[in-house]
Amino acid sequence: EFQRNHAMRPRLPATKLKPAAAPPRRPPPPPPATARALSTAAPPSDACHLQQQQLDDHIARGDLTRARHLFDRMPDPDARAYNALIRDYSWRGPAHAAGALALYAAMLHDARCPPNKYTFPFVLKACSALQDLRAGRAIHRHAARAGLHADLFVCTALIDLYMKCARFGPAAAVFHAMPARDAVAWNAMLAGYALHGMYHHALECLLRMQEGCASLRPNASTLVALLPLLAQQSALCQGKSVHAYSIRASLHDKDGVLVGTALLDMYAKCGELLYARRVFEAMPMRNDVTWSAIIGGFVVCGRMTGAFGLFKDMLAQGLGFLSPTSVASALRACASLADLHIGKQLHVLLAKSGLHSDLTAGNSLLSMYAKAGLIDEATALFDEMAAKDTVSYSALVSGYVQNGMADAAFLVFRKMQACNVQPDVATMVSLIPACAHLAALQHGKCSHGSVIVRGMAPETSICNALMDMYAKCGRIDLSRQIFDVMPARDIVSWNTMIAGYGIHGLGKEATALFLDMKNHACEPDGVTFICLISACSHSGLVTEGKRWFHMMAQKYGITPRMEHYISMVDLLARGGFLDEAYQFIQTMPMKADVRVWGALLAACRVHKNIDLGKQVARMIQKLGPEGTGNFVLLSNIFSAAGRFDEAAEVRIIQKEKGFNKSPGCSWIEINGSLHAFIGGDRSHPRSPEIYQELDNILVDINKLGYQADTSFVLQDLEEEEKEKALLYHSEKLAIAFGVLTLSEDKTIFVTKNLRVCGDCHTVIKYMSLVRRRDIIVRDANRFHHFKNGQCSCGDFW
Repeated sequence: EFQRNHAMRPRLPATKLKPAAAPPRRPPPPPPATARALSTAAPPSDACHLQQQQLDDHIARGDLTRARHLFDRMPDPDARAYNALIRDYSWRGPAHAAGALALYAAMLHDARCPPNKYTFPFVLKACSALQDLRAGRAIHRHAARAGLHADLFVCTALIDLYMKCARFGPAAAVFHAMPARDAVAWNAMLAGYALHGMYHHALECLLRMQEGCASLRPNASTLVALLPLLAQQSALCQGKSVHAYSIRASLHDKDGVLVGTALLDMYAKCGELLYARRVFEAMPMRNDVTWSAIIGGFVVCGRMTGAFGLFKDMLAQGLGFLSPTSVASALRACASLADLHIGKQLHVLLAKSGLHSDLTAGNSLLSMYAKAGLIDEATALFDEMAAKDTVSYSALVSGYVQNGMADAAFLVFRKMQACNVQPDVATMVSLIPACAHLAALQHGKCSHGSVIVRGMAPETSICNALMDMYAKCGRIDLSRQIFDVMPARDIVSWNTMIAGYGIHGLGKEATALFLDMKNHACEPDGVTFICLISACSHSGLVTEGKRWFHMMAQKYGITPRMEHYISMVDLLARGGFLDEAYQFIQTMPMKADVRVWGALLAACRVHKNIDLGKQVARMIQKLGPEGTGNFVLLSNIFSAAGRFDEAAEVRIIQKEKGFNKSPGCSWIEINGSLHAFIGGDRSHPRSPEIYQELDNILVDINKLGYQADTSFVLQDLEEEEKEKALLYHSEKLAIAFGVLTLSEDKTIFVTKNLRVCGDCHTVIKYMSLVRRRDIIVRDANRFHHFKNGQCSCGDFW
């Protein structure tokens, strides 16, 4: 069976591997001092001896291509030649391990030189690299038939294979059947348990190793295998014990770089950077892995400035220590510090050092450009990359979503699937928010189905993303279903659900959920209170919101940040307490920024308090409007007061400063396709029907007493022109299209990029009544659920 699978196959496809465990360290079988060292065959002729010597020379120089070419020209290769080449293929990792299996298959066909005790450890190592369990089992049977099932080297190679393939039963059976075990056999078992995160099994194996034989003691390989597992479990106490043992056993002297690097990595991942730095400073010798570990540790702990300082120290000692991993850590630091200038310098450094083609380095560059908002540079780099993996696609998908290009993110995901690159949890966590951004419920449900099929649904991060998506797609009921059944919740889960209730105007439900946190031993954080106060704001629960703000500091010891003050000003001002909101800003312990004044300015516009609006406008003008929104609010306040010249002046300043107002845009998803509309737009193929339906609706609602509120038209137009401008706002067009295309039992769900104006809000209430339709509108502030002429917001938004 093995011969059928592997004969005449010079190279097998490489299998993607999990992170490799620390390899067992034992001197290989005795090196070939003579031509008989790896073979039991008769002494070769002088010509064969010369060819074998040339083969060894090519392998020693690392020239596998020439070695294979010479081997293929040998008329009668013996077992030593086969073993030498199989060993070289297997030691080169997954990319070349298939060559070892193909040579082994050819060796089985050659009756003159059957596999011997030197062959099996090498070819089993190749199976481990490929995680080819089927081939490994066949070779196990071959070794047993050859009477080598108890050989120390063969058994250790079998243990390594079975453990890497997560076959713990067969590995234990081989281990217990061994007549004698050395430290490498024990290390193979321990490294396998550590690879799969089996903390208690690994510790038990370590204890049994020391109890079984007085002469057996953990060596450097044991510690290197164990320490990453301790870091993963944050077992700092046990890590310190291992450190103490390494000092007593003088392992720092024998294998200082290996043990020291593993120790500092463990301390860094346990958050003990001081200890990690001490270990690093005490190491007499360091290699590129050591530098990568200490730089990466600082990044993991959020010490970005320190990480970049270490990277500079490394470069000062020469480019010999430069590696893709250290550069990747430095690029993460640049992205976090928003230091794009240094990031671009690192890009140049990678190109000069020849590391730019490395996949790890390329992915880090891609992520840095995407997080910095340089999506064109990220796309260009992605297109230039010769090799791409799941991380590459995930970084680009995340970059598109973060920069508001959700449609492009879907295209990248489809390309990823077409290229047979499998998405992972990070990919789906990046993609699902794209569905939320577009309010594309059908796409969101497809993504939900995909994570279920791929076995990712229990992941907490996936559940959090799905909750957020369903809430933003108008299905807060599905968000709660996921919240109730998810296996484990973190603080993000609670905050996401509270925020979801908030944007739907369900402040009482948000408060009840907050109170339920105590029963689940989950402590709120600063974000929790931002979500809670915002939920109270959207529901008009002013008293409750004020109480939670004061309790935040008094009971929970959380110092309010600027975001909390913004939420409080929004709560007071939205509730009509404009003067109280103004006094609240005056008593803030920090200087209010533009966002705080902007929240008050928006309320001045809603409640038509022109005098206070002027004062707030002057404050914003002093600070400088932070974005388009405040310019628009200023212009609207002046326009509402009939001061069109001043409104025009604000718009002129806005353009001079480079702030462009986004046009009002609404969209609706019909059968998985998104249809977008702009006010007065007639580009849609069914525009004549849509406009006719709107005219019919206007006739019907006029009979019920509707009168257009032209104060929401902020241009200096005639009254009749203002009424027509109001009728064809984008959300009305989208709803009319929904009425035409969706059956009466379907809810019409429309998303708008701006706040719904008062006249549109009134018209949609009438539309839900005269067309007997349930309508949900998601605007820039919140959700509006319209039914039977009423809105869930209670006209409070």
